[in-house]
Amino acid sequence: MSVGELLALFGAMLVVAIIPGPAVFSVIARTFSSGFSRGLMMIIGITLGDFFFILLALFGLSIISEMMGTAFLVIKYLSAAYLIWLGINLLRTKASTEDIQESKEPSLLVNLITGLMINLGNPKAIVFYVGLFPAFIKVNQVTTPDVLLILLIATVAFGSVNICYALLALRAKKMLKSSNASTIINKTAGTIMVPTGALVAVKA
Repeated sequence: MSVGELLALFGAMLVVAIIPGPAVFSVIARTFSSGFSRGLMMIIGITLGDFFFILLALFGLSIISEMMGTAFLVIKYLSAAYLIWLGINLLRTKASTEDIQESKEPSLLVNLITGLMINLGNPKAIVFYVGLFPAFIKVNQVTTPDVLLILLIATVAFGSVNICYALLALRAKKMLKSSNASTIINKTAGTIMVPTGALVAVKA
């Protein structure tokens, strides 16, 4: 792949990444309610989902994604239900200073898996990649180094944008430090998570 092709692909992915969707809303809500480390783990999970779809698209395995249609559907509804459950819990929480310091949050691994499920629950992503790659690269001439470069580009494009969204959510959270503000944070995050879960469930 030429430098021009790589830059064009990066630009296209960056534009797509900037447009908010279920993954971005989930990252914002998780960072806002639970901190940057858990938001970051969700971003890593989402990026791993992108890797999966990129490899399927590059190696012409779209037939496998069709065969796994039921599995994708199950994953989608499980991730949607989990997001809604998290959102409802946040909406019902009344934080105090002690609660903020002692609250039990889902583990980092759980947040990573949640991010992965959110992305894998969107099989239409492979259609995006199948349609995107021919416009920028010769898919039938892709080499192993090219694949690694494409994965790196996806990581930088989508990862950096999601991290920026997470940092913005973190900054907003730090501006609100009282227990009343923490209650507002939880309810705001819950208000984001519940419709995001519903969006994941109904999105075609």
